[in-house]
Amino acid sequence: MAVYHDEQYLKLMQYVLANGVRKEDRTGTGTISIFDATMRFDVSDGSIPLLTTKKIHWPSVIYELLWYISGNTNTNYLIENGVRIWNEWANDQGDLGPVYGAQLRNWNGVIDQLSDTINILKTTPDSRRMIVSYWNPAVLPDPSIPPKNNPSQGKQALPPCHMLWQLYTRPIGNTRQLSMKLVQRSADVFLGVPFNIAQYSILLHMLCHITGYIPGEFIWSGGDVHIYSNHLDQCDTQLSRAPYSSPTLTIARAIDDINDFEFSDFVLNEYQSHPPIKATVAV
Repeated sequence: MAVYHDEQYLKLMQYVLANGVRKEDRTGTGTISIFDATMRFDVSDGSIPLLTTKKIHWPSVIYELLWYISGNTNTNYLIENGVRIWNEWANDQGDLGPVYGAQLRNWNGVIDQLSDTINILKTTPDSRRMIVSYWNPAVLPDPSIPPKNNPSQGKQALPPCHMLWQLYTRPIGNTRQLSMKLVQRSADVFLGVPFNIAQYSILLHMLCHITGYIPGEFIWSGGDVHIYSNHLDQCDTQLSRAPYSSPTLTIARAIDDINDFEFSDFVLNEYQSHPPIKATVAV
């Protein structure tokens, strides 16, 4: 049975355009914004919410996710793999400061949140403490200086937009079903959110793969949910398009360690999409 994950995303876009208020923002671009929104994606059939109403660059989705998981915070790895989405904020050496990868794998230099959470998931899957947080006030950037200058001060070039995720399991047959909730404080609906919902639903499938659990729901929750004023025409174009059925994901080999995934392990099945829609990122 076909699944159309785009429909929820397009409804969110329509809602923001119809009900949002105009607000100023850090970049000076201006946004149309609402406070609080939720999308729930049933991925139990192996599907992922990779949008079909515009083509999403698959290598960028996967390489950026693997970059987070590796703990890397330098753009060199991304650039080597054709991903340039972080270039605007990195300094001349490619450093971004202690952004997502550092918080995930080396929180304050002592805690590997990802490994600890996976250990809880495997040993006490009914725990309510399976949480990863990227929000670390000790390293938030100084807003009075350019983002590129923050890494030299031990600060993040940008604060985390997607700031927390939580896991939940329930017994089902002889195994467990795993669901994930992502909390995003700042959500760029046109450019950022499509990557976020794709990547974390993929991470959910990865966690299922290494534990033997089966996927359930991926839930996305946004705080300041906004559309930049220079993305309005692009949103109109996307809203005029009829979605195709969402693709499914296959992981090509047996893997039991989250650190062992490679780009070639991710097989995207039956991805049909409309052409990409270009837009300028607000820096």
